[in-house]
Amino acid sequence: MTPSTCRTGASSIVAWQRIPDIMRNPVPRIYPLGDEALVCEAPPPATLDVQRRIWAVAAIARGWDAVREAVPGMNNLTITFDALGADAAALAQALEAAWHEAHVGDALNPHAANAAATTDIAEGREVEIPVRYGGEAGPDLGAVARHTGLAPADVAARHAAGVYTVFFLGFQPGFAYLGGLDTALHAPRRREPRVAVPAGSVGIGGAQTGIYPARSPGGWQLIGRTALSLFDPARNPPTLLMPGDRVRFVIEHIGETVSEETRA
Repeated sequence: MTPSTCRTGASSIVAWQRIPDIMRNPVPRIYPLGDEALVCEAPPPATLDVQRRIWAVAAIARGWDAVREAVPGMNNLTITFDALGADAAALAQALEAAWHEAHVGDALNPHAANAAATTDIAEGREVEIPVRYGGEAGPDLGAVARHTGLAPADVAARHAAGVYTVFFLGFQPGFAYLGGLDTALHAPRRREPRVAVPAGSVGIGGAQTGIYPARSPGGWQLIGRTALSLFDPARNPPTLLMPGDRVRFVIEHIGETVSEETRA
């Protein structure tokens, strides 16, 4: 599909929707976000296969003239467009068609600028993150251990044993939401969020893990900290991690468990 098809090629859009495996694809909900944006939202649960499809659709949409930006989220994609140069209804049809065309097995490169840049395997990079677990660096390690029934050292070991995939960036510049957390480590957010979470803090929030790039408020359980810079505006690109990258945590040290009274 060409960008002009989004404006005038209704027959091409309809033809593109005749995909034989449509029943195997989750059906997205597409709705406007103001006058110059559309959201393509997949039904839960959030899975790596769904995220790969979202990256593929984003790559396709970036090739359309009227689209200004395609931003992947968790189980969703938001595109912004020039309302004077595009028909929102036609773009919505094109998004739905692209969703069914973008087979998970196609594995479009999430770093690609457009749909022409395809690869057989789009794994992203593999990035190692050194982490000091527990102690002042990870004041909630003990709380996660108590919740999961594991020893603090086992929580750290299991966390570092995983290979995680960056699903999307959000919340603050460079904050990567990572999929692939061991179900044994799932833990609820804190009842009372912290006013200031140190930069580099590694946390667990529900079924996800992530790293705070900058000092900010936050409610995730903090189990460790890294000295790596996740976001640097002077760096190109400024974010250390990108959607599709694989992350491995490396244990640098496991500190003492912080008491309940001092971990606030």
